[in-house]
Amino acid sequence: MSSITITNDNFETEVLQSPVPVLIDFWAPWCGPCKMISPMVDQIAGEYSGQLKVGKVNVDEETAIAEQHGIASIPTLILYKDGVLAGQRTGAAPKNDIVSMFKNLL
Repeated sequence: MSSITITNDNFETEVLQSPVPVLIDFWAPWCGPCKMISPMVDQIAGEYSGQLKVGKVNVDEETAIAEQHGIASIPTLILYKDGVLAGQRTGAAPKNDIVSMFKNLL
């Protein structure tokens, strides 16, 4: 399974009501570091399919979600578990650091 696009319309269903933890990548097409981590985030989505949901929020298109989460810098990764914010990381990171954000919640 690949990552899904998170929008204001599907945020509650895809994130808050998800039966599995959700890793959200806040990004923008013009962001260099976002482009660096995007392949890793997609890889994680495939490797942890069924155990973890991976979503992406384009901060230029979904400003309300970005504002609700206080996104001031991208890329920012946010983790939800059982509808509750469970972790956050800003900036590009190696894959193992991203996995360590959620590994103990699986």
